[in-house]
Amino acid sequence: MIHKLADVQSKSIGENTDIWQFSVVLKGAEIGTNCNINCHVFIENDVEVGNNVTVKSGVQLWDGIRIKDNVFIGPNVTFTNDKQPRSKMYPEKFSSILVDEFASIGANATLLPNIKIGKYAMVGAGAVVTKTVLAHQVVVGNPAKPIGYITEDNIKVNLDFLGDDGFTYKYENESLIKLS
Repeated sequence: MIHKLADVQSKSIGENTDIWQFSVVLKGAEIGTNCNINCHVFIENDVEVGNNVTVKSGVQLWDGIRIKDNVFIGPNVTFTNDKQPRSKMYPEKFSSILVDEFASIGANATLLPNIKIGKYAMVGAGAVVTKTVLAHQVVVGNPAKPIGYITEDNIKVNLDFLGDDGFTYKYENESLIKLS
């Protein structure tokens, strides 16, 4: 469903994707299936959004942004694609940000260019992310710092790799592995 008050110029919109009022999607953008693009979202041309993605209100996805499947982007998250912006001066190519599968980004977080948010990672509300966040890592603050990890089943794991479920874990090959 594309709301009648949305300006959607792209033809690359997957089935069962909702785009709400006052959103703008430029011609070159690609959006997957079963997504929910809330009101007041702007998506530039060189943007890829995977399947089952939720983008809450007040988000702008600039050229170079890649969002993989099953990602949650909270309200007013800010993506940046130019480390040294100047009015009317543009780089040959804008920097990129990759948000990997199942990652969640909390409200009002800011992501600087040339970073990756790993699979299942969580960025806390208001965090300012200046460098790559590892898979399963939970980061908060300004600048964002790790406070723990989270499993695929949403079990919190502290920095000593002790889970809220009483088990210990190890981090190996971008995965959390339950030990005992």
